[in-house]
Amino acid sequence: MEDLDFLAGGGHAGEVLRSTDWSASPLGPPADWPQPLKTLIALILAAKQPMFIGWGQDHILLYNDGYGEMLADRHPAAIGRPFFDVWPEVLVDVKPLFDRVSSGIPVHMRDIKLTLHRPGRPDESHFAFSYTPVRDEAGAVAGLFCACIETSDHYLAERARREAEASERNRLWVLSEDMLARANFEGMMSAVSPAWTTVLGWSEGHLLATPYSELMHPEDAAVTLAAIADMAQSGLPTRFENRIATASGGWKPIGWTVSPEPDDGNFIAIGRDLSTEKARDAELLRTQEALRQSQKLESMGQLTGGVAHDFNNLLTPIIGSLDMLMRRGVGNERERRLIDGALQSAERAKVLVQRLLAFARRQPLQPAAVDIWELVDGMAGLIGSTLGPAIDVRVAIASDMPPARADANQLEMAILNLSVNARDAMPNGGKLTISASRESIDMTQSAGLPVGHYIRLAIRDTGIGMDEETRERAIEPFFSTKGIGKGTGLGLSMAHGLAAQLGGGLVIHSAPGQGTTVEFWLPISGEAMAGAVARPAEAPKAAARGTAMLVDDEPLIRMSTADMLMDLGYEVLEAGSAEEALKQMDAGAVPDILVTDHLMPGMTGDELARNVRSRWPGIPVLIVSGYAEATGIAADLPRLTKPFRNAELAERIAGLHPPGGN
Repeated sequence: MEDLDFLAGGGHAGEVLRSTDWSASPLGPPADWPQPLKTLIALILAAKQPMFIGWGQDHILLYNDGYGEMLADRHPAAIGRPFFDVWPEVLVDVKPLFDRVSSGIPVHMRDIKLTLHRPGRPDESHFAFSYTPVRDEAGAVAGLFCACIETSDHYLAERARREAEASERNRLWVLSEDMLARANFEGMMSAVSPAWTTVLGWSEGHLLATPYSELMHPEDAAVTLAAIADMAQSGLPTRFENRIATASGGWKPIGWTVSPEPDDGNFIAIGRDLSTEKARDAELLRTQEALRQSQKLESMGQLTGGVAHDFNNLLTPIIGSLDMLMRRGVGNERERRLIDGALQSAERAKVLVQRLLAFARRQPLQPAAVDIWELVDGMAGLIGSTLGPAIDVRVAIASDMPPARADANQLEMAILNLSVNARDAMPNGGKLTISASRESIDMTQSAGLPVGHYIRLAIRDTGIGMDEETRERAIEPFFSTKGIGKGTGLGLSMAHGLAAQLGGGLVIHSAPGQGTTVEFWLPISGEAMAGAVARPAEAPKAAARGTAMLVDDEPLIRMSTADMLMDLGYEVLEAGSAEEALKQMDAGAVPDILVTDHLMPGMTGDELARNVRSRWPGIPVLIVSGYAEATGIAADLPRLTKPFRNAELAERIAGLHPPGGN
């Protein structure tokens, strides 16, 4: 029996090898095969890895089951046939390799691309293999041995992944909002993404032809180039910011991340437009500064409001007493002149206190629908005569302007004060323009105003203007640039407080040599206009009869007010507190009129008034206050603001009537 143990096993391939009639083959019967061939046959049949032998000049193909799977439908007919009869499509690619092996040189390849026609598989195939020459007993190369692995699936999947990544990189390059670039350390860019044109406006051709240092802001170029040089030296990525020129002539702040490419003298740059972020940061700083300024003004307002209240209490007996002395004609002519001078000085102090209250938003206002055109037109002559012939006063207000919600008297005072300020800013003459327009505020805030409709009343001069520091402090009380004795520094602060108290705002635009514009933003009134501004007239004295209950915790104020009431014909009952007044009234001293201070220790004037109204509903009540505590006094209670003169008290009492009476 022939020794065919070397053909044992090997699965299907082994069965085919054993059952094949080899008599007609160039190899002859297996028993006569050379020992090196028998040894290799035994090896490949025992192996799982795809292996084959190409024996003889025609490379007769002998293989195992692993390789049979690669052959697909060519197996098992391929066993015993010349290699290139089995694989004619690889002749051009593989024959040169076989020839090298035939000359005794082994061939090893990690990847070879072959086009194979196998059903159900892509034609493009990839293999990793080694071809080793096999020698016969005489030492001549008689064939080759191949151990191989098909890598088609892995290779094609990897290539698809790389292509997808390349496609994604290209998509990101085209669509990214960041400015992507490839540049060298010699100062030129070799590729820029479309975002460069979107952000900066330059064409790709211009960017690639221009040294990147020429695109940098001159103040940023040295620092930027030093950072790039440091990156080239260290080989590490770095970050920095600079300003890059735009095609329109401006500059864009750009944040950069740059990273060197290995061993080729280039680097990759990723730039992000910081314009929106910088604008947002600037807006945040402005908001924080506005809040700081608002808190500062609020604190100053609380302080000045409290001081003004105390000054009103001090001025009330002074003005009241001097007014009484004037009315009674006390003293000789010289003494009466002194009294009149003192009274005028006290009235000037009263005006200053009113301005402090306006800044603190605590002045008593009588807001109503005001025709701005009529108000300013009526003031034009007064403003012109006040400013003098060197100032050209112009009014540019449409007569059909909707009414503004304002206190006409206080607004007149504010306009006159601002006009005088403008005159002082134009020592050599100039032009003062008063204009008005209708404006609407939507979601965009202006001067801290809420959404709504406004009249913007602007007073513009052609004077010396203000620098930024002066402009920011302009509304502070007592701040003035006019020098000692030339101004109180309360004109703008009073105007600011008035506008805010009316639900509007004040905006100042100014620059050195460019003049100043002060804008009142006043809410448009939803009420009908009441007609022309009423001018104050001398109030008639009340034909008073009966008893007045006077309540005030300040003895000096109580004394001067009592004298005024007695001059008006009243018998006066005095009380130092609301509780004392109620005690007297409970004891039977029920007056014909109640005149009471508001802020007192214990019960307030408003609480006293409500108590009296509930128990003695026929008694008229007048509240006297140092300033308008809007949240503390009932809206329907008549009020008189300290300090006041006899005529003002008489006028207010004349208008009193019992609640529900006639």
